[in-house]
Amino acid sequence: WVCGCQPDSKTLQPTRDTVFFRDGVRRIDFVLSYVDDKDEKKQERRRAFEANLEKIGLQLETEDKSVRSSAKDQLLKKKTIHAPWDVLATYADVLKIKVPFRESDIPHGQDVPLEWLSRPFRLPDDIIRPQCDYFTYPFDKNKTDFFLIEDKDTFFPPSTRNRIVFYILARCPYYAEGRKDREKTGIKRLLSNGTFNAAFPLHDCRYWKKARKDDGESERYNLYKHWARFLCFYKEQPLNLIRKYYGEKIGIYFAWLGFYTEMLFFAAIMGLICFTYGVLSYDDNISSKEICDPEIGGSIVMCPLCDKKCPFWKLNSTCLSSWQSHLFDNEGTVFFAIFMGIWVTLFLEFWKRRQARLEYQWDLVDFEEEQQQLQIRPEFEIKCTKRRINKITQVDGQLCNISLIVACIIGVIAYRLAVYAAFASIIKDPLRKIQLVGRFITPQLATSVTASCINFAIIMILNFFYEKVAVWITDMEIPKTHLEYENKLTMKMFLFQFVNYYSSCFYVAFFKGKFVGYPGAYSYMLGNLTKLRNEECDPGGCLIELTTQLVIVMAGKQLWGNIQEALLPLMRNWWSSRKGRHNPENHYSRWEQDYVLQNFSQLGLFYEYLEMVIQFGFITLFVASFPLAPLLALFNNILEIRVDAWKFTTQFRRPVASKARNIGAWQEILNAVAILSVVTNAFIMAFTSDMIPRMVYLYVLSKDRSMSGYVNSSLSIYNISQIHPQNMPEERWYDNSTTTCRYRDYRNPPGHQREYDHNMQFWHILAAKMAFIIIMEHVVFVVKFFVAWMIPDVPSDVKARIKRERYLIQEYLHNYEVERLKMQLSASFITEPCSEMTLTSDKQEMLSECL
Repeated sequence: WVCGCQPDSKTLQPTRDTVFFRDGVRRIDFVLSYVDDKDEKKQERRRAFEANLEKIGLQLETEDKSVRSSAKDQLLKKKTIHAPWDVLATYADVLKIKVPFRESDIPHGQDVPLEWLSRPFRLPDDIIRPQCDYFTYPFDKNKTDFFLIEDKDTFFPPSTRNRIVFYILARCPYYAEGRKDREKTGIKRLLSNGTFNAAFPLHDCRYWKKARKDDGESERYNLYKHWARFLCFYKEQPLNLIRKYYGEKIGIYFAWLGFYTEMLFFAAIMGLICFTYGVLSYDDNISSKEICDPEIGGSIVMCPLCDKKCPFWKLNSTCLSSWQSHLFDNEGTVFFAIFMGIWVTLFLEFWKRRQARLEYQWDLVDFEEEQQQLQIRPEFEIKCTKRRINKITQVDGQLCNISLIVACIIGVIAYRLAVYAAFASIIKDPLRKIQLVGRFITPQLATSVTASCINFAIIMILNFFYEKVAVWITDMEIPKTHLEYENKLTMKMFLFQFVNYYSSCFYVAFFKGKFVGYPGAYSYMLGNLTKLRNEECDPGGCLIELTTQLVIVMAGKQLWGNIQEALLPLMRNWWSSRKGRHNPENHYSRWEQDYVLQNFSQLGLFYEYLEMVIQFGFITLFVASFPLAPLLALFNNILEIRVDAWKFTTQFRRPVASKARNIGAWQEILNAVAILSVVTNAFIMAFTSDMIPRMVYLYVLSKDRSMSGYVNSSLSIYNISQIHPQNMPEERWYDNSTTTCRYRDYRNPPGHQREYDHNMQFWHILAAKMAFIIIMEHVVFVVKFFVAWMIPDVPSDVKARIKRERYLIQEYLHNYEVERLKMQLSASFITEPCSEMTLTSDKQEMLSECL
């Protein structure tokens, strides 16, 4: 600037907001930034690293003008890296990167009937198909004339270029010439020791404005315009453009997330129908009417639910919870549980077909072997001269963390028991002044809600520790390939999170109310060591408490996740603008604009998968208790897709493109959860729901085939005079004419020959429950395996296309080799002496005939 005058922003933009070197020709493939803190060791590492990069053939350029960091009063500098053709060709050959050699002549699929119905949901063709279809073949540096190379500068797309450069950076040493230290290798170590503070490829343009024509395509702008905005929530995703810009690994994630969301639509519709049936059959619920009836429920005195603090209570105090329970515990729930067992099979099988189609379209059919052999982690190459797995760390670390989870669950159970007594002492008699509160907030409801909230808080706290421990254990094992590393980390992390998120639901579903005992012989937590009696279920059943637990944990996790992913970045942007960090964008160079964005870590996609798979577990393992769970998941995922898209296009630096053939170990986890969900829902319907006892009463015990009298039949009688003094409540508000109390069980009454033993009704119901579990599991499993057998994993047209393409590739390659050999033989024929002319001619004819 001269005389304090600031140049016009329009004149700055052409020279600063660019993805090219200062010569305007060489493209910037990667950026390395560092703080110039005058540290001699760091400077020595940088010089050695940069010198080794230049020896490999990479070209580096230093920013002339340093930029002051706003966080500290230090100078921030950058090195831009350009990979010339020779380097790209060499490493494309090493990595066996597939590149086009001929435009595909295989026609696209036939037009879909009633295609006009899908037009409102479709995107422009240039966005859906950003490039033509080509036959591809692994690049060979010695056969460059075989490939469609029109311009060497643009032959490899930016995603491939930054992948190659990162491969070099991850393996380049930074020790000086003449010295050798295996530990001093790779950009990751330089980032961890502070030599560089960032390493990233550049976005191609600003997300809200197209790039200049000379700077290439504006793919980031198109992604933001057609994908990342929430107003596009009803549109299809531009998967091919996502794959082209971010790489196949991120593309396959969004393809899976979109397909999962589409399939959730059908589950949400069926769940809504099931819930609507519960609402419409509200008035036909005879059991709830009997509980709420002052003449029936109001005359039944129930035994105390805890020692000392809990009073005797009237059955009609649970009137509201019995009506609420009916919304989810009705005949439609059985149908929905069976439907979800079949739905999850259809989802997984159709996803396999969708995945197979993407593998073909994205040239990933033969990628698995390449990835295993070529994508070796630099950490393995540096640390492993001999392979050894730390078995002690792998096993004991997991057991230690699972023990921690179990300890927390025991603590929450103890809290539930202690707090229940406290609430019961406050919310006792509905005839007191707190009648309104006591009617709607029962001790069971208050305990369940607060315990669920505390359990959710514990889950969020433990998540932080499990992440650190799982990464540490996996790093100690030093897996060989990136795929192996991710699969090992996935299994460990999911095991921790499975116990962490689902253990409380398993407790309420399968343990609460099952080991209570009866008045005079109650069971206590940890035996006689504590005075905390095991929890009992509400007379309406434990299903409504399982519903409460599921809703709070599932909805709370989704809400917290959206706050972290959307609101916090917005608040950071707002705070940065308040501090004055964002000057007019035209004054920023392209690398400066990307530098202030968040770094997308190697495990960034891992956490996105983990979030969705945990949600998948909620809507399958316990869906019988809450049919609206798929609907909540559907709304969340519609928002999740656009929030993730917004983060990738506006908040994150451009990640290094990487390949993936499928969703990896998550596929096996989904299969395991799908099988387990059939078992859990069968047990929920049998042992948590009141469906089976009602059916036994209706079809076996009821004389008029109605539900009248069911409530009285489901409650056993106990003589109050036989209650031990330590179990008696401190306050006795019942009148002296009351000699017995009722409790939830099927036992013989006082005075019976087998007093307080289980009666025949208990054994009838138990037999019916076991029969229901066996029948439901067998029916659902038979249908699941039949559907899986009927639906092939790879569509027939994709199989035919793969075979056809392989045949054509071999034919074109054969013709190329023949022509190349003829040219070589012709050249050698001209240079040979005349005396050998006949022999050479015969050799040429023979070789041509053999080929």
